[in-house]
Amino acid sequence: MASDLEQAGSWLARHGLASASPTPLLAVRLAARRRARLASSVLLGTFILAIALISTTGAGPLLLTATVIALVAALALLDGWVRRVDRRAGATLLRRAAHPVQLGWRTVLGLPRAVFAVATFTAAAVLAASGLTVDDPDGRDAAVVLLIGWCGVAIGMCVQLRHLLTHPAVADDEVPLTADAVMRVEDAREVAAPTALWSLPVVSLLNNTPGWWTVAWLTFVVLGALTLILINLRTAASGTVARHAMSGGR
Repeated sequence: MASDLEQAGSWLARHGLASASPTPLLAVRLAARRRARLASSVLLGTFILAIALISTTGAGPLLLTATVIALVAALALLDGWVRRVDRRAGATLLRRAAHPVQLGWRTVLGLPRAVFAVATFTAAAVLAASGLTVDDPDGRDAAVVLLIGWCGVAIGMCVQLRHLLTHPAVADDEVPLTADAVMRVEDAREVAAPTALWSLPVVSLLNNTPGWWTVAWLTFVVLGALTLILINLRTAASGTVARHAMSGGR
């Protein structure tokens, strides 16, 4: 717990809340997010290795589909675990503070990231569906698997964003309330980054799919990554956004 408290103190300092003392409640919430993000990275790496192994063994599309579904389900379980940690933390509060302003999607996510997420998922759906038009059965199978994964990732993102916009604050005072707002912004940015979506094309790249489809997917991933880097560089930090919102935009 001491280590978690120290990391919580560093987190507060990085987000302009250095004068606040880290609490066990904040430490628990932040620790859950760190562990979930680490587990998510491990899952995505394992997924890529599994797809590579499946492709080299010549396994059928059913195994590919099961692997994609397993990835989406595991990511959903991680998100559910973080939510349960938040609910248990909130249940320990003697009173709960309410946000003085409405933290809408423009505050929590921001217009650039919202547009980026919609454009990314639209482009991925078009690319995946285009694979259904090829003559090669492997290409069509890969397209079906990609569309299944796309649906799962899209539904998961919508559920997570809805939760971030609607769940009550886990805070009992002004400073914890600001920290809660910072976490919402950070979580929303993490959710909107299509990391899982960018991993799904491995299903097509490691199969005998047409060259143009491979080039299209690689272009999609590279341009998406560059766009996200540009958005991160040109938008305010999560702490700045949250403090500005909590001050009523003044």
